[in-house]
Amino acid sequence: MQHPTSKRSKAALAALAVGTCMTLAACGSDGTQPAAGADTGSGSDSTKTIVFSPLGLKIPAMQQLSEGVQAYGKSKGYNVIVQDPNMDPQKQITDLQSVVETGKADGVWAIMVAPETASALVKTAQEKGVPMLLNGVPEAYGLSGMQAGLTFDTIDYVAQGKALGEELGNCINEKLDGKAQVIFEENPPGVAGKEDLEGAAKEALASTAPDADIVTTVVVKDRAQAQTDIGSALQGNPDVAAVLGNNDEGALGALGAFKAAGKDLTCITEAGGNDETLGLAKSGDIYAVIALQFQDDMVQSFDGLATMMDDPKAEGQQLTVPQEVVKAGS
Repeated sequence: MQHPTSKRSKAALAALAVGTCMTLAACGSDGTQPAAGADTGSGSDSTKTIVFSPLGLKIPAMQQLSEGVQAYGKSKGYNVIVQDPNMDPQKQITDLQSVVETGKADGVWAIMVAPETASALVKTAQEKGVPMLLNGVPEAYGLSGMQAGLTFDTIDYVAQGKALGEELGNCINEKLDGKAQVIFEENPPGVAGKEDLEGAAKEALASTAPDADIVTTVVVKDRAQAQTDIGSALQGNPDVAAVLGNNDEGALGALGAFKAAGKDLTCITEAGGNDETLGLAKSGDIYAVIALQFQDDMVQSFDGLATMMDDPKAEGQQLTVPQEVVKAGS
């Protein structure tokens, strides 16, 4: 999966329903954490070992995802070893290089902190016949097109942004007679997918509700800051009745700002999908949440890696994280 280190992705990942949670053992000397009952040596003919390297276990969503991968892997008969790079790209590369070169891993699933630093690691894994599942697309790793033994998983930010804009336009047409002043929330510079998502959202909003007018833009870093900045924006734009939210934190901050100002936020859409925003969508307080389906993605990702482990010379796939529009009545 393409998961940047921004709060946007952390918040979205927190929506993952991982099922059975398993207690992680203490870190080993090579920076790994074995699943309960796992064989921490090399894979055997009967039991293969997958090494999972998330961004860092200090991120609650990454810890939760790791537990889900362990539980799912165990249910499929695999040993799963979890590494903790702790958001350090060099540590992640070093730890993965170790298990690939020593044969401790039959397959690797890595959410790379910095994909551009992983080209040598990827080449080594291909030479050793160790399949890898990686976040992003081949070009992020200096590759041209799909490769043997490598599967990639990404978020379709254009589709996500299009759904955001369309649903906000639908709400404006339905509840505001097609006319509304809109606050547009943006991600900070450098966040993965920013240009694709935001460009598609603006285009879809303009197409769906041509008389909607974006009157101001707020850059969202966290919920508290979003609430403060949107509160300030409302002072200069008191007739705003719609917000295009870029993530859970931004949407919740917007709702808080409108409530504090004693105003109704008639239309708001957002991309994310934690428990709080999904509940607000189902109650109608948020018109629509474009929710990434990380549980489904975990299954398709794990199964894709397992398939490559059966035939490491076969060309991998380009996977996309499924998404779903969640709204009242859905």
